[in-house]
Amino acid sequence: MRIAGITIPDEKRVDIALTYLYGIGRSNVSGLLKKAQIDGAKRVKELTEMEQKNIQKALEIYKIEGDLRSEVMGNIKRLKEIGAYRGVRHSRNLPVRGQRTRSNARTKRGKRVTIGAIKKEVAQKMGLIEKEPAKGASEKK
Repeated sequence: MRIAGITIPDEKRVDIALTYLYGIGRSNVSGLLKKAQIDGAKRVKELTEMEQKNIQKALEIYKIEGDLRSEVMGNIKRLKEIGAYRGVRHSRNLPVRGQRTRSNARTKRGKRVTIGAIKKEVAQKMGLIEKEPAKGASEKK
C-alpha cells in the first residue's frame, strides 16, 4: 500500500504502519482509524480496497510528507531571515530550545574536536606545516 509516495510495510499492524508517514504519530493514528472505521490491530496486507480508500480520505485533513516538510523548512528560513535568536541557533547548528552546550549537545554539534597545541611531528603528518629539508641536503653543491 502506498500513501503520499511512501510504501507502507505489509506485515505491520495498521496503527504502527501509518506512523511511517512524516507528520503522523501514535497519537494521530487512533483518531484517524476511528474516522476511517478500521481496527488498528489489523495487518496492512489484510485491508480491503474500501478500507484503504477510507484511510486516504481520513488523511486528507492532515498535512503530511512534502507539504509538512516544506512548511517546517519555511518556518526555519523565516526565523533565520528576521534574525531571531532561534534562527541564529539553527544557522550555527546549535540547540535551539535552551539546552546547555558546555557538556552535552553532541548529536547537534557533531564529533568532538580537540583544540590546543600539537607537536611538530603530528602537524607534519597532518600536512599543516611543510616538512623541513634534511640538514645535509642544502649544503651539497
